[in-house]
Amino acid sequence: MSENRAPGCEHGTPVKNQLVGVIQATGNVAKAARITNMKYSTTRDIWQKYKKFGTTHNRPCSGRPLKVTDHTIRQMVRIARKTRRKPFKEIGNEVVPPLTDTTVRKVLARLGFHRRVARKVPFLTKAHKITRICWARLYKSFTDKNWAQVIWSDEAYVYLGDNRGRVYVTRRSDEEYIEECLVPTFKQSSVRVMIWGCIMDGQKGPLVLLEYPGGKGGGMNSSRYQEQVLEGVLVEFYNKMKKKNTKVIFQQDGAPSHTSKTTQCWFSKHDIPLLFHPPSSPDLNPIEPVWHELKKRLRTLPHPPNTVNQLKAAIQTAWDEMPIEDINKHIKSMSIRVKAILEARGGHTRF
Repeated sequence: MSENRAPGCEHGTPVKNQLVGVIQATGNVAKAARITNMKYSTTRDIWQKYKKFGTTHNRPCSGRPLKVTDHTIRQMVRIARKTRRKPFKEIGNEVVPPLTDTTVRKVLARLGFHRRVARKVPFLTKAHKITRICWARLYKSFTDKNWAQVIWSDEAYVYLGDNRGRVYVTRRSDEEYIEECLVPTFKQSSVRVMIWGCIMDGQKGPLVLLEYPGGKGGGMNSSRYQEQVLEGVLVEFYNKMKKKNTKVIFQQDGAPSHTSKTTQCWFSKHDIPLLFHPPSSPDLNPIEPVWHELKKRLRTLPHPPNTVNQLKAAIQTAWDEMPIEDINKHIKSMSIRVKAILEARGGHTRF
């Protein structure tokens, strides 16, 4: 009944189970050893183990000591947090004992750490953070109704041939190079259009395609800002919104053309109150994601514009077709943004 086995090899589980069955049937270990042609000492040890653990399976052994100990894991996490840009291979070389980058990747992944693309954000100084905290405390009591009374404005550049971001198309493998499945690129060019726009809760304000000569001294200055934007479209839109709301506040960032003495005098003259806006804080302006959506629409056009005039026409069309819901959802997040600034102690937020 005993299986043929090489010297030094243990009996298999089926044989040990048969032995236990014989012992239970005969009630005698020695007799069971003779029947199974097994040594008495081996039979006795198997039976004692079965009575103690209720099974003939081998118990887990200590085996080879783990290379990745709790201490090593703490080392990895400490290095990864201290130097966020360090590759896994270099982290593995620094821990004791050294580990491969694959092992480091697996261990850190179990703890929720992964290599991800770093977000690009404006640089914030200590003074910037303090100002952002002051802004959040100033408008902490604002409700959705208060934020709905703000006209949010901003300028943005739209470049000819802007192909940043991924563009997805639906195609078969053999359609890789047909015209509709390609994104044309252009040689490096300074051809661009500067736009100004404003939004309000439930309202899409005017969009201005700014005109300026460019070059030294030909950029956007106070006089051009006042002539093309403030006098050109803002006064009319502000007065229109004032008829619907008892109080309307205008927001603009801290660009030199916005904060100059002549521009500030213009606002005082026209009795338009301004909303305080901290520097280097695009995350506190709900029109920023609207620009991203507009540029995204331009990138997905089946026939991208290749001249300045075509680009201007495409921008105006994209703005006109922008759903008002895509604007409202960002304005309604302002209370959450205030809370996020306070939680981040003036630092960057997810907006």
